[in-house]
Amino acid sequence: MFLTFYGAAREVTGSCFLMQVSGKNVLIDCGLRQGTDVFDGEEDGFVFDASKIDYVVLTHAHIDHSGRLPLLYKKGFRGKIYCTSATKKLCNIMLLDSAHIQESDAEWRNRKYKRSGDYMIQPLYTMEDAENVCRYFYAVEYGEKKNLFDGFSIEFSDAGHLLGSSSVTVTATEEGVTKTLVFSGDIGNVGQPLLNDPKYLKKADYIVMESTYADRVHAEPGNTEDDLARIIQTTLDRGGNVVIPSFAVGRTQEILYFIRHIKEEGKVKGHDGFSVVVDSPLAIEATNIFSEVGEMYYDKEAKDLIDQGVNPIGFEGLSVSITSEDSRMINEDPGPKVIISASGMCEAGRIRHHLKHNLWRNECTILFVGYQAIGTLGHAIQNGAKRVRILGDDIAVNARIEVLGNTSSHADRVGLMRWLDAFDNRPDRVFVVHGGEGNTEKWADDVRTQFGFNAVAPKFSESYDLLKNVRLKEGYTPETHSRVTPNTVYKYLLESGSRIGELIKNFKGRTNSETKKFVRELDDLFKRYS
Repeated sequence: MFLTFYGAAREVTGSCFLMQVSGKNVLIDCGLRQGTDVFDGEEDGFVFDASKIDYVVLTHAHIDHSGRLPLLYKKGFRGKIYCTSATKKLCNIMLLDSAHIQESDAEWRNRKYKRSGDYMIQPLYTMEDAENVCRYFYAVEYGEKKNLFDGFSIEFSDAGHLLGSSSVTVTATEEGVTKTLVFSGDIGNVGQPLLNDPKYLKKADYIVMESTYADRVHAEPGNTEDDLARIIQTTLDRGGNVVIPSFAVGRTQEILYFIRHIKEEGKVKGHDGFSVVVDSPLAIEATNIFSEVGEMYYDKEAKDLIDQGVNPIGFEGLSVSITSEDSRMINEDPGPKVIISASGMCEAGRIRHHLKHNLWRNECTILFVGYQAIGTLGHAIQNGAKRVRILGDDIAVNARIEVLGNTSSHADRVGLMRWLDAFDNRPDRVFVVHGGEGNTEKWADDVRTQFGFNAVAPKFSESYDLLKNVRLKEGYTPETHSRVTPNTVYKYLLESGSRIGELIKNFKGRTNSETKKFVRELDDLFKRYS
């Protein structure tokens, strides 16, 4: 009985753990790593034989947990994938969306590489791969014990992170010895709208535990709904639009939940029936799924609404934009409104068009409701850029910039401690995953110090014998490189730097106004990436 770590090992994303029991191979998650870098040996596949995987057990639908499933199929997997019914529904849309991004990115890069004579690339996987792997999904609901094969069963518990998200309890027997493993998945924050709080588990011989926010404590919760109502009120009073860059799955539905209650309570005065538009095809599909799934996935407040015949995320004045023409017409309408669109970090999607039309307007508000990574357009706007470049145009940042606090879907340090403290027994070992290299090691040390548990932060490909509780193989930190071609992207960066230097020299003798404009653009660029 072996456990090997092939992802989220001293890294935040790419969840992938392999259990080998009685000659069967079971993956817990098969997630995509963030960014374009990959580990050596995984340029277009896996370091293990995908065709030999018998089962996949999926904790939830986020791409860093599910996003390599189409690649697994492409490389020969034909087994069964088990998850909750909500996760199954969300994966049906999210994996197709991910495949579309893979194809579009490869097409865009190849146009550039063809002109420069560089190597052409293939998408990591295609829409066809995503469609095909979705045929291998099977639903298992919370609390239902499912035998995958003789001596191996799974049970999902609500992790409170995303619709259908789970912690997984695995019970495995080999050589007459039974071991219980708990894979935490992503542990949710408490008090989120729509979702239940995480369910606490009581017993495990081994725990595989995330540590994403183990290094921080969330700010004291304010009143998110009242803050949102205030922002909508003041913006509509000025005759402007509230533009909300939002992640399509999870965050968009939470915002709709808040707005429904704001309207019901009349918290926005003088704008009865104000318009709210969801302009993201993926968000629209996800919202439909949120409305379709069973009550088991919702918290008490949401269940009570459903029992009263009320859609928790539906209300008068809500409309959706399906086609590109629908999207374009939103900004043709002069009336003040709330616009919710993806992507959440403003790097792609229809949100960029809405920013182009509203960011320069003093009366409008750009409201951020999620994390903005360094280097993204969202990060630049949120952190004080005075001017940004969107779709080929320079846009002044005149709109008010607001941030809605306390919207994290991840448990913080306190939440992780509470989750671990719920176990009644002393586990044989705790494996700490899903965190930066320093973070996982620090949290493993905290677990040892504060709980007295045997805790480790495994490295990539590290393997353990679960019957003997010993490490079989020490892991390592692999070299990473671009999946595109080695050094190609960095080579372009250096070439661009040289061109900027030449361009600066050419500004000698130009007008002051031209030079000042160029300096502003360079300053904005430096702010965005520093």
